[in-house]
Amino acid sequence: MARGKARRDVPAACLVRLPWPISGAAVLSGRTASGAQMSWLYLFLAGLAETGWAIGLKYTDGFTRLWPSVFTGLGMALSFMLLSIAIRTLPVGTAYAIWTGIGATGTALLGMWLFAEPATTARFACLGLIIIGMVGLKVVSPA
Repeated sequence: MARGKARRDVPAACLVRLPWPISGAAVLSGRTASGAQMSWLYLFLAGLAETGWAIGLKYTDGFTRLWPSVFTGLGMALSFMLLSIAIRTLPVGTAYAIWTGIGATGTALLGMWLFAEPATTARFACLGLIIIGMVGLKVVSPA
């Protein structure tokens, strides 16, 4: 697109010129050399956000408390947004399994720490199996 000319379907005020040669949309969609690596980063961040909103649910008291509910909703939106960016490049089954694995592991660990849930050897062993499964899926993933 020539400098100074706006696309017909996007108002000129909405166009952003980036100071580097690659467009932000290309990076977010994984259409760059490092795009697959960025997708894995987005997936990891999505899993952390999932952990955050899952823990946030405890603080919402059934969505009867305003600010915990607002932050939990924002965490949900962020988690889903980052997951949707990651699956542009990554296989959806692999990404979803790893996303839920990060969320489940993080939530279980934080539950033990924040809410004094049982921290038994068996629970840690089971969490270890989830982590082994996530690492295995990452290793055999084509992306």
